[in-house]
Amino acid sequence: MNTTELKGDWEVQKGKLKQKFAKLTDNDLLFLDGKKDEMLGRIEKKLGKTKAELKRIIESL
Repeated sequence: MNTTELKGDWEVQKGKLKQKFAKLTDNDLLFLDGKKDEMLGRIEKKLGKTKAELKRIIESL
């Protein structure tokens, strides 16, 4: 999952993540240029998932 992949469909993916995991907020899913790892870290911590698990979840959306 690279920045281009995330950026392109991020609004759609963000909505699906919020539906699947109600505890995620807009702030958790805020995607800023150069801050992808920070955002993914917030999501990992909030969901208790590893980076690999999170990648699989996002790719399956």
